[in-house]
Amino acid sequence: MVVCLARVTPLLVTFIILTFKFVLASETKKPNIVFILTDDQDVVLFGQQPMAKTHKLIAEQGILFKNMFVSSPLCCPSRASILSGQFVHNHKTSNNSVQGGCSSSSWQSKTEPKAFVTYLKAEGYKTFFAGKYLNQYGFKKTGGVEHVPPGWDEWHGLVGNSVYYNYSLSVNGKEEKHGNNYTEDYLPDVIHRRGLDFLSKQSDKNPFFMMLSTPSCHKPFTPAPQYKGNFKDEKAPRTKSFNTHSTDKHWLVGAALNPMPDDVINIIDENYRQRHRTLLSVDDMVEGLYNKLKDMSLLDNTYIFFSSDNGFHLGQFSLPHDKRQPYEFDIRVPLIVRGPGIKPNTTSADIVMSIDLAPTFVNIAGVKMPPEFDGMDLAPLLHPKNDYEAIYKRLQESEQGSSHSVLSYMWRRTHQESVTNIDLAPTFADLSGSDIQTAKFDGMSFAGILLGQAHAFRSTVLVEYYGEEEAKEPECPKLSNQHLKGCSKMYHCVCEDAKNNTYGCIRYENAKQSFKFCEFQDVSNTIEVYDLNGDPNEMNNIAKTAPPELLSKLTDKLAKLSLCKGASCHDKSEL
Repeated sequence: MVVCLARVTPLLVTFIILTFKFVLASETKKPNIVFILTDDQDVVLFGQQPMAKTHKLIAEQGILFKNMFVSSPLCCPSRASILSGQFVHNHKTSNNSVQGGCSSSSWQSKTEPKAFVTYLKAEGYKTFFAGKYLNQYGFKKTGGVEHVPPGWDEWHGLVGNSVYYNYSLSVNGKEEKHGNNYTEDYLPDVIHRRGLDFLSKQSDKNPFFMMLSTPSCHKPFTPAPQYKGNFKDEKAPRTKSFNTHSTDKHWLVGAALNPMPDDVINIIDENYRQRHRTLLSVDDMVEGLYNKLKDMSLLDNTYIFFSSDNGFHLGQFSLPHDKRQPYEFDIRVPLIVRGPGIKPNTTSADIVMSIDLAPTFVNIAGVKMPPEFDGMDLAPLLHPKNDYEAIYKRLQESEQGSSHSVLSYMWRRTHQESVTNIDLAPTFADLSGSDIQTAKFDGMSFAGILLGQAHAFRSTVLVEYYGEEEAKEPECPKLSNQHLKGCSKMYHCVCEDAKNNTYGCIRYENAKQSFKFCEFQDVSNTIEVYDLNGDPNEMNNIAKTAPPELLSKLTDKLAKLSLCKGASCHDKSEL
């Protein structure tokens, strides 16, 4: 049947135009973002194991990243990286002390005003924060509870470090004190309830960003009463490095008491159980938020991110408990994401970092990427092009579909990403050394695959840490004034940190090689090198036996990344 356009009434034309505008608006509606951040939750020691609901509702409905690393294995510098999208050497928060930049006046005046949330706020997002912010936040010396970081519409910030009872919150700049009543004061549940309350006031008209930062599973490892009996038969994982003595690592590691006494091992096992028990309340939180979003018909347009600020160790190399070390158990953390367009039940082996969260959030919000961000937008991994057969056919039929492009496609398919002929130009530019970040290409470079890199997204991770010290060690007075920190009588005076536990490390990986290279700033200029393919537990430091050419290349790469800023930090290069 032929329809004459002249017979279409003006009313029908108006209806069609309005319908088109409505569909276009619905398709371009900015998505909401929920970010759940845990404290000290590891991956290597099965830190995700207790969270069955989170796995079902986020991982099985989204993507799980197998290689997520932090910029620093300590709360405050790592959180500063998450907020700023920068490495430690750029945001200048080096440890948990005010002197180390944690919530310092310098942080508040220079870096905090450019945190990712300020860009979301300027883009029209309603923003909400509840829980632990930075370890020194809220004290008089750092501005008190009156200081509300810029960009947050609703603020429920914990004063100080993670606890579960007997704390104060800054509620939009006013102090709110809490005691030890479970139903009113248990911090994970308080964060949960306030998150639900915030969601109940939202609608599909305006986008929102909500960050819930729980104390779980940080010490004092206080579980909710209903979970005190869970995991009663579990013990801390006896990894290959558990209760071992190391003679080829930084002196602080070598000083750990070995073999560990039975009472220390018993404490380690109980800490393991308690950590997992605290995470059950976070698991409940994830379920509650998910159901609330679903009931309000907001779930389909909401990204949910779940991660942690650093990993943890429990007896590895006879270190009783803590973080701060450059080894896999301290620098690996979970990252799982679900949201619009993310294929359910997928995994990614690409190397990603905590500094990538800020650029990802601002990209989701439709904000132009701030040049000061060192991290990389995760969008290519969240939404990979994967219509493989159609692409293969198009490459064969295209005038540009040479055997080279078909072969490139096959390589990319192996890595669960697709290649089209528009990817050739950026690939050639990348191979020639052009600045791929500023090149105006629609396609994506797959040079990393051609060069044998295991992951085209990033080849190298940078980890930086600056050790802390305390003049007095009241539980171990003989260790006072020796530039140490966290020496506990409970652990027979094994110390957590030292001033010269200061290092820069890179973790490099391609399809055939995986190395970790660390330089410590101590009197011996200690170097640690590990072949992670053959020695994933980092038992053998090969610094004295590795080929000089390899050491030279790793040294150069560490030096380069230690000075990088912005796009120059996006290292995909080979050794």
